[in-house]
Amino acid sequence: MPSPGPSPAQGEARDGATVPGGISVHPVTDLPEFSPGDDLAAAIAGAAPWLADGDVVVVTSKVVSKVEGRLVPVAPGEDREAARQRAIDAQTVRVVARRGPLKIVETPQGWVVAAAGIDASNVPGDALVLLPEDADASARALRDRLRELLGVEVAVIVSDTFGRTWRDGLTDVAVGSAGIPALIDHRGAVDAHGNRLETTQVALVDELAGAADLVKGKLAGIPVAVVRGLPFDPPKDDAGTRPLVRLGPGDLFPYGSRDLVATRVPGADLVPRPGELDAVAAAFRVATAALPEFPVVLRYGGEGDGVVDVHLPERATTTAALNLGALVGAVVIQLHAEGWTTRWEPVGTPGGSSLVGRLWLGSPAS
Repeated sequence: MPSPGPSPAQGEARDGATVPGGISVHPVTDLPEFSPGDDLAAAIAGAAPWLADGDVVVVTSKVVSKVEGRLVPVAPGEDREAARQRAIDAQTVRVVARRGPLKIVETPQGWVVAAAGIDASNVPGDALVLLPEDADASARALRDRLRELLGVEVAVIVSDTFGRTWRDGLTDVAVGSAGIPALIDHRGAVDAHGNRLETTQVALVDELAGAADLVKGKLAGIPVAVVRGLPFDPPKDDAGTRPLVRLGPGDLFPYGSRDLVATRVPGADLVPRPGELDAVAAAFRVATAALPEFPVVLRYGGEGDGVVDVHLPERATTTAALNLGALVGAVVIQLHAEGWTTRWEPVGTPGGSSLVGRLWLGSPAS
């Protein structure tokens, strides 16, 4: 197959004017249906002998998973959706949100994605496809093998289709990469107007994954594309796609649907830490936005003992109890979002005093 020609955005325009150069994206066609154990790199090299130094090879994660045997069989007569839900549970580290059968979860790879990235499309009905176990390692191996077969230095991106928070529609993003920086860091640079950039980091591999999907598509059966003409410097210490993962302290939205906040499980052994009264007071201020006229009194025990008493200034009626439950639930979520572990301890005989419960909080005992 000849080398791909220039894209319509390059070369000579009809009126003789020179069109500025840019990048081009090319599909790799005539690839087979892949099965476990197949040599993916050899198939790509055979279908795209025109690969050149500096090209970026973007491969759909599904074919990587297939050749690596990351398949879940569905037995004859077995309900495929039930098998899919079991597979999702098996690939879930943390449930972030759920609505009906849809689950947004954190996977063992660190991605927060719908259905743990498990795919049932473009695959026979007797199997489901998991994400690659380590797509960065898969990208490195594919890059090395293409160098061995064709003598070229290319970058490799393993892509998958993700939804995006607060936006409808899907796009391809990188779940694995090798030979190319995942992020281009512009922090500290100065723009044309003299403004210093404070937070700008460009997810380069995600942009390339999305661009490649324009020629791969979802229904055309083309799992590989090549991006040509993009200047980049291969990283000396290649961390793959790990720099893209935002979890832990950097995650401003660690909790999803309220009923699925995993850390609402009461903390058994808590180690007190400073600031519990201020934290509880701030959490109640946030929570009472929904019930501004519902009175609660906080009383503090010994300093640094990790417990805050919650009182009602009125008799504990059924209505008051329901309001308190809603309020405490919101408070607990707010505290967990701030990094506290909590345990709510209701009094044994509600109505006997103004005390309705104690909120213990601190850090988990190691």
